[in-house]
Amino acid sequence: MIPTSLGKKPRHSTWDGLPAEIRLLILQSLIKDGCALGLLATVSREWQMEVERYNFARLRLTPSRLVNFGAMTQRNRALVRYIWFCLELDDYDCTTCAPDHEILGNVEWEEAFEISDTDKCPITTAFRNLFSILSTWDPHGDLSLDISIYSPSDSEHWFKYLTFVPDTVSDTPGEGEVEKAISNRDYHDPQHGWFAGFRHSAPPKYAIRKVFPSVMGVGPFDSDQSELQWWDQLPSVPAVTSLLFRQQNRRRWKPASLAHMFARFPRLQVVYYEPWREWDFMQSHTDRAYRYLFTSIQNSNSSLKRLVVFENFNQQYPTTIEQFRGGVETIGCDRIRKPDPTISQMVALASLKLEHLAASFIADASQFFEIRPDWEWPNLTSLVLTSRLLTPDEDSNEIGTMLKAAAAAAMKMPRLQTMEIWNGRKGLAALFRYQAFRDIQQAVIVWRGTWRLAMEPSTIQAWEAVVHQYDGWRLDWVEEQLDEAAIKSHGDALQHLRLSSQAIRPISLQQIQVEQKALESVDTV
Repeated sequence: MIPTSLGKKPRHSTWDGLPAEIRLLILQSLIKDGCALGLLATVSREWQMEVERYNFARLRLTPSRLVNFGAMTQRNRALVRYIWFCLELDDYDCTTCAPDHEILGNVEWEEAFEISDTDKCPITTAFRNLFSILSTWDPHGDLSLDISIYSPSDSEHWFKYLTFVPDTVSDTPGEGEVEKAISNRDYHDPQHGWFAGFRHSAPPKYAIRKVFPSVMGVGPFDSDQSELQWWDQLPSVPAVTSLLFRQQNRRRWKPASLAHMFARFPRLQVVYYEPWREWDFMQSHTDRAYRYLFTSIQNSNSSLKRLVVFENFNQQYPTTIEQFRGGVETIGCDRIRKPDPTISQMVALASLKLEHLAASFIADASQFFEIRPDWEWPNLTSLVLTSRLLTPDEDSNEIGTMLKAAAAAAMKMPRLQTMEIWNGRKGLAALFRYQAFRDIQQAVIVWRGTWRLAMEPSTIQAWEAVVHQYDGWRLDWVEEQLDEAAIKSHGDALQHLRLSSQAIRPISLQQIQVEQKALESVDTV
């Protein structure tokens, strides 16, 4: 045995003697505990590299930071995986948080709803600068661009539960990310309808309109066509592979504008789009624009693999915005959204080359499955749709017809692993799921809901035919009952239905449930 020098420890008991995996686990634990990253980076070259990897993987970017963004990331571009691009609008006070036409006058009242500038520069300048910088990046791996547009004042008046946070790292909700954001807020503000932590009345309709206007709906362009031409002349950005427009964006991006924006990303593979439904007669206009968007996706985004569209809503808002004249409702808005059949068909067409599609509330499964004989989905592995038919009051024959049409479509999806058709709102949750387990040659159909569905023999036979196209497979049926009292909103429905495929970003689901909890004392439709 060779003696060691006095006071000198064997290498295996020193820091360098630890396995690299252990050293990195220690670093990750320290980062999670909130230790100063600058100090951690001085420990070793190894830790410096890992701290840089951590710092640059996820970046929050604002228009004012674009000036130095290129230089800041020049050496570490390859480390960037996610950019949260925050377009922060100007602050506003109580004179315009619920613009009153009689107090402000015509010009000031209209200006209170306009969105064309951030607090630092015009929106057009912000996007031109962003695209110009990202267009120089080499297509290296995956890069997600998450675009948010909001005013910090949005959560200071009528909507104190609103949060503006980055997307979570994985497909699981962050650890209290939303709760942390609202933990220190004052929820007692009688002037804005808040008493001891709860909203006792719905906000006025113009407070709702304040946070739901169209982005660049008024100015800086003379016409919609001029705006589309402006998007078309922006530099192409091959580096971006994923786009996120999450439901925390209540400001409305015009679907036609998004179509032309998407076309600037030739390597676009994933889109998460979570728009809010309209609350008035504008719904028919927006539906026409959706047709344009989905047609464009089909024709212009050939690299797209995953499309997740979730049209969000709040059951309290229609009650607030209702307008009556002589006892006649003039809102021009269905209390329960009725998807446009043409949009459902456009979504179906756009999905023919996809690997995953989720379209919730913007399309209806009963219309989606009205397919042409030549339609096939050679790559589709998972499909998520909603249907208004999945309620206990609907004709069971119509539900059966839809489910048989779904089975016929499944026959044209050779790689299908999961098909889920669901519905949810206050007091209602329903899910029909077909799931194929190819490794054990088994398929399972699950009905989970707040009410029982009696499957017709012809419906069962249609799904048995899907399974029997594979030799030796068997089909099992499972039924689970949910407590309707636990379903306070469509967000709760999603949580209790436990969809196996993704229909919405997890952080968005958290935000929906936080909003519903804050509004429990407000009437719903």
